[in-house]
Amino acid sequence: MTEAVNMETIGTTALITLDRPKANAVDVATSRALFAAFSEFESDPELRVAVLTGAGGRFFSAGWDLKAAAEGEAVDADHGPGGFAGLTEYFDRTKPIIAAVNGLALGGGFELALAADLIVASSEAEFALPEVQLGMIADSGGVLRLPQLLPQAVAMEMLMSGRRMTAAEAERWGLTNRTVEPAEVVSAALELAEQIGRGAPLALRAIKEVVSATQTLSVADGFALMRSGQLDGYRAMLESDDSLEGSRAFAEKREPIWQGR
Repeated sequence: MTEAVNMETIGTTALITLDRPKANAVDVATSRALFAAFSEFESDPELRVAVLTGAGGRFFSAGWDLKAAAEGEAVDADHGPGGFAGLTEYFDRTKPIIAAVNGLALGGGFELALAADLIVASSEAEFALPEVQLGMIADSGGVLRLPQLLPQAVAMEMLMSGRRMTAAEAERWGLTNRTVEPAEVVSAALELAEQIGRGAPLALRAIKEVVSATQTLSVADGFALMRSGQLDGYRAMLESDDSLEGSRAFAEKREPIWQGR
């Protein structure tokens, strides 16, 4: 990793920290470093879940580094294979990522959190997409993901006004999974990661794959796709030794030993 992005292993969880004082803003180099961390997590068979957070107590991330922009970094610069912040266009990942939002998640910082699978938020966290006030739109996923997660009227208000949403409002709309005291954000996210990590890794992969592939389909069409044999992760889960291990462990009243195969 680099000084801006740190990764440590805690059991089967990868803790990835964005550390760019003062606001954890993201430039091209940081985007590529974040993707390297996410890619390393994805390829390590011992790691089940990742937790992403920001260093310090005020900012999760302020988004695009406007200082870098002022120095010539183009608005459409190539941020690497994962897109902005290394995650917003990392579409083929198979493992769950939890955003531990410890403070302000603004612009691309909010889009980074939206690209994760789950969000644990500090009670002092706030979320906003202020791009419209800079003559742009939130095109690193904000205009695509937010209307899927919030009622359209609420999403459109945030996109068009740039207003901030508090942690309490975000939880009320179901945008976040839980809200905790600021000092407990990372520990709460790690606890959730540990809980998720007890599940079979191929089953976790299949859940992500099926949900992603069917979320715009009717239930009937979703079933048809799931049963079609076209979803590799779902098929691998059905044919895995782990699917048998789960039943055996239940019958033998013991904890399952997952092999990921």
